[in-house]
Amino acid sequence: MIDPITLEVVTEGLISVVREMRATVFRTARSVAIYEARDFSCGLFDASGQVVAQSEDIGSHVVPLPWSVEAALADMGGDLKPGDVILMNDPYRGGTHLNDVTIIYPVFVGDELVFFPAVREHWADVGGAVPGSMSGTATEIYQEGMRIPPVKIVEEGRINTPLMEVLLSNMRVREERWGDFNSGLTACRTAERRLGELIDRYGVELMLDCVRLNLDRSEARMRENIKALPDGEYYYEDYLETFGPNGFEPLLLPLSLTIKGDSLTADFTGVSPQVPVPVNSTLAVTAASVFIALKSTLDPQHALNHGSFRPVDVIAPEGTIVNVSHPAPAGSHGEIRKRVIATMLGALARACPELVSGDIHRTSFHNLIGGIDPDNGGEYVHYEWASGGNGGFLEADGPSAMAAIDWGDLTTVQSTEVLENKFPLQVDFSRLGTDSGGPGQHRGGLGMRRALRLTRGSAKYSLLSDGAMMPPFGILGGESGAPVDSYVVKADGTEHRFDSPGKVGGHPLEAGDTVILQSAGGGGYGAPWERDREALARDVADGVVSEDAARTMYVAEETAPRSLTVTDSDADAYVASGPSQKRVIRLNPADAIALGLTADNRIELVGKDGAPLRGWLICDETVATGTVPLDAKGRLCVGANAGNAVTPRRLTVPT
Repeated sequence: MIDPITLEVVTEGLISVVREMRATVFRTARSVAIYEARDFSCGLFDASGQVVAQSEDIGSHVVPLPWSVEAALADMGGDLKPGDVILMNDPYRGGTHLNDVTIIYPVFVGDELVFFPAVREHWADVGGAVPGSMSGTATEIYQEGMRIPPVKIVEEGRINTPLMEVLLSNMRVREERWGDFNSGLTACRTAERRLGELIDRYGVELMLDCVRLNLDRSEARMRENIKALPDGEYYYEDYLETFGPNGFEPLLLPLSLTIKGDSLTADFTGVSPQVPVPVNSTLAVTAASVFIALKSTLDPQHALNHGSFRPVDVIAPEGTIVNVSHPAPAGSHGEIRKRVIATMLGALARACPELVSGDIHRTSFHNLIGGIDPDNGGEYVHYEWASGGNGGFLEADGPSAMAAIDWGDLTTVQSTEVLENKFPLQVDFSRLGTDSGGPGQHRGGLGMRRALRLTRGSAKYSLLSDGAMMPPFGILGGESGAPVDSYVVKADGTEHRFDSPGKVGGHPLEAGDTVILQSAGGGGYGAPWERDREALARDVADGVVSEDAARTMYVAEETAPRSLTVTDSDADAYVASGPSQKRVIRLNPADAIALGLTADNRIELVGKDGAPLRGWLICDETVATGTVPLDAKGRLCVGANAGNAVTPRRLTVPT
C-alpha cells in the first residue's frame, strides 16, 4: 500500500522531470518557432507507451504521442538497448504532420525498459515543395517534406551520422534543424538523469506502482464525470474546406457521440474519404482531439495521463479525412483537429451546455514566408499563426487572440522585435479585429489582424488553414464568429485575393508586398439581445463592437423570430459533388421569401438549445409552408423531433 504523501511526491517528481525537459528545449533550441513561440512539447511514457506525465505542453502534441511510441515499439521494441534514440515524424505511423519531429528516448534500469521520455518539436522546415513545408496546394505527402519512419538516429550512444546528413541535406536552414535536434536530445538525456535520481531514491517498483495508481485514479475520475452526463446519442456535423473546378467543395465531418453509463464512444462513420488535398489527418490526431475536448470539458483541473483515455472509444474509418492512408497529404492536422474539437463541442452542447463554449477559432492558421535574405545570403523560414478568438461560455465572454484548448502554452502573439531582427519582415500593425467575435449573451473572443511586410528580396508565401467559408458557430442562439482571411497587398497598393481562400502554396512576394492576416473569432454563447447593456456599451467604447453591429446584432426583433415546424423526411439530406457533400435544407419558396433567404444561401437551423444545424437552402414547392423536413441525423443535431419548432436564419458572418 502506497501512502498518499509518497504518491504525490513521486507524481510531482515525474511532472518536474517533464518541466525540466521543457526548460532545456526552450533554452537550447535554434529556431524561433521553438524558443520564442514554444511550438514543442515534452512527455514521459511508460514501457508500453502510456502517458505518465506532462506539464504545460501542447495537448495536440502530447496526446497523440502514444501512437508514435507504439509504432516505434512495433518496429524495434525487441531490439532496443541503452543508448538508443529513436527519431520519427511519419503521420501514418502515429505522427501528426511532417514538421512535428519526435525524439523517443528509451530509459533502462539494468536490462529492463521502464520509461520513454519524448520530445516533439515543430521543425520550421522538413523539405518539400515550399519553404516551411506546409503547402495549401499539396496533393501528396511527398510534397510536404521528408517522411521519417521510426529509425535509430543514435545507436548505443553513437549518432547515425550518414542518416542525419541525408535528412539535413533535404531540409532548409539545416543549422537550425541540427540545433533543434540537439535540444530535444539534450532534454531527453536530462530526463534520464532525473529519472535515475528518483529511482535511486524510491526504487523502480515503487515508482511503477505509483504510475499504475495514477492511471487508475484518472480513469476512475473520468468515468465518474462521464457517468454524470445524460445517457443518449448526440450528433453534430461540420465541414472541412476544399476548392475545385466548381469553387468551394466542403467535406462532411459527422460525429455520433454515444454516452452510456461511464463510457463514451465517438463514431465518425460516414465521414468524407481522404482527398489529394491537405485536409486529411491521422487516427492519432483524431482520437487525441476527442480526448482533448473531453478532458477540457469534464476534467480540466487535474493532470493529464493515459488513464483519462480508457473510458473512450474512437471509431475513425481508414482511408478517410480522419484516418488518412498513404499517399494522401497530412499537413493540415491542425485544421481537422480544430474541426473534431468543434464537433465534440457541438455534440456536448446538447448533453452539457453549461460546460462547453461556442466554437473556437476554427483553424491553426499556418502562415509561412521563406526565401533567401539578400543581406546575408542565408535561407530563412518564418512560421506565423495569428491566434484567434475562443467561444463565449456560461460565465464569460470568450478570450480574444488566445491559444485554443489544444495549444497548451503556445505563444499567442509572436514577438515583433524577434521577428524583425531574424527575418526580412516588418510588422506594420497587430490589433484585434472589431466585430470579429460572434454576437451573444456572452460574446465570442476577437480574432487578430496582423500585417507582415517583406522589406527586401523576394520570398514565397504559403497558407494552410480552414474556416474561410464556414465560420465558427455559436451555441444556445449565439451567432457565428468572423472567418479567417488572408490576402496580399502589393507594393503598388493593389490587393491580391486567392481563388482558394485558406489554401496557398508558394505565392511569390517581392519587397514591399504585405501579407494581411485575419484570424477567426469565437462563436457567441446565448442570444445576443440578452447581453448586458453595460457590457455592450463597454464593447463599443473599447472598439470591440462597432456602433452599427450594436444596433443591428444585439437587439431583439420587434416580433418573435419566425419559426418552422420540423417534419420527418426520408429524402437524401445531402447533395454530393465528387468528394464534397453539402447538407441541403428544403423550404417552401414562400417561407424563404418571408425569411429574406434565397436559394443556395448558407443557413442555420436553431433549436431550443445546443449548436445550430448548418446547410444550403433549396427552395422546394413540394414542402408544406411553415415546415422544414429533416432526416433522423438532422433532427438529432438540432435536438428536435417532428412537431417541434426550429428557427431558420441566414448564416451570419461578421467582418
